[in-house]
Amino acid sequence: MMKKTIALIVTACMILSAAFASGAGENKGKLSYMVASDCTWPPMEYIDENGDIVGFDIDLIALISEKTGVEFSVKNVAWDTIFAGLANGQYDVVCSSVTITEDRMKALDFTAPYTTNGQVVVAPTESTFESVSDLAGLSVGVQIGTSGDFALDSYGTDTKRYDDIGLAIEDMLNGNLDACVCDALIAADYVMKNEKYAGLMKIVGEPFTDEQFGIAVKKGNSEALDILDEGLRIAEEDGSLAELKAKWGVV
Repeated sequence: MMKKTIALIVTACMILSAAFASGAGENKGKLSYMVASDCTWPPMEYIDENGDIVGFDIDLIALISEKTGVEFSVKNVAWDTIFAGLANGQYDVVCSSVTITEDRMKALDFTAPYTTNGQVVVAPTESTFESVSDLAGLSVGVQIGTSGDFALDSYGTDTKRYDDIGLAIEDMLNGNLDACVCDALIAADYVMKNEKYAGLMKIVGEPFTDEQFGIAVKKGNSEALDILDEGLRIAEEDGSLAELKAKWGVV
C-alpha cells in the first residue's frame, strides 16, 4: 500500500489503552510505543466526521495493545515522510496499509502479514477498457510513492501522481484522468460504500498484483517486532482478528 502529503501534518494522537484484560500479556520492554499511520485510506485508516482517527489498522493496534498489555499511541503522518520518520526515531512503528516488498525489507522489519491486498483499476462508469493492460498511453492517477504508483511502471501509462488518492479520484471524475489505480480495499470503499460517488465509477477487472500488508519497525528493533507479532498471533488464535476483519470488510 501506501499514501499522501498533507499540507498540515495532523498530529492528533489517539491513546490506545493498555487494557490489562483477562488473558493479556505482561507489559514488557518500553512503557509505550508511538505508531505512525497516514490516515487517508478508508476503511484501513482515516479521519472520520468527528475528527477522530479510525479504521481497521487503528483497531488492529488497539487489539494488539489489549492482547499484549503494551500501550500504543497513533499519530497521523504524511506518507511521503513516514519511513524517514521511522528511521530517525520520531516513532517506533508504522501501521498504515504497508505492502511488504523486497526493497522495503532491506530497510525495515515486518510482522507476519495480517491481510492480503492487490492493486485495481478504478474508472468512470462509462469507460470501456477491461483491464490494466488497456491503459497504455492513457492518463492514470495514483498516490505518489505507493504500490499503485510502482505497479504501473511496466504498463506504459501516462502516470499522474497525487499527494492523496482522493485528489486523483476527484480529478478523474472531473474529466482530467482516464482512470486511477489504488488498493483493492480502498477502491471497494470508494466505489461501493461512499454515497458521494454512487454510480459514478467502477472497479475494472480483477486485482493485477498480489500483495500482503505488514506492520513495519526500524531494522533491528526486535523488541517492538516481537510484541507486535505476539499480539497478532494471539488475536488470530482466539478469533478476535477474524472478528475485526469482518467488522471492517477486510479479507
